[in-house]
Amino acid sequence: METSQIHNIPRFGDRRRSLRNNPTTAEKYLWTFLKGKQMKGRKFRRQHGIANYIVDFYCASENLIIELDGEVHHQPGQIIYDRRRDEFLRNLGFRILRFNNDLVFCNVMEVLRLIRLEIGSEEL
Repeated sequence: METSQIHNIPRFGDRRRSLRNNPTTAEKYLWTFLKGKQMKGRKFRRQHGIANYIVDFYCASENLIIELDGEVHHQPGQIIYDRRRDEFLRNLGFRILRFNNDLVFCNVMEVLRLIRLEIGSEEL
């Protein structure tokens, strides 16, 4: 599959738009730190389509996906789905960071530190 054909497939446009317009509280909170190239000048996108999946946050320059996991991600079926999805995306060359919503709320500075480490920068 050619990479230009896997980003933001038009048939998922309405779903991506709906997810952007109705973010979870954790997504909305983390977005305040990622938007506007605040993370070392890296541009992040919200609810970006990659193949048949929509990822929470995506940084093209780093091939980095950030996923936030709420309670639903602890259910057995969802755990299996997430593993398969992550494996598929990793096989395409993407790096994935997953954070529990509780960590975003309780220690967002640690989440931001881990993101900076992943992109190779300890600085804000």
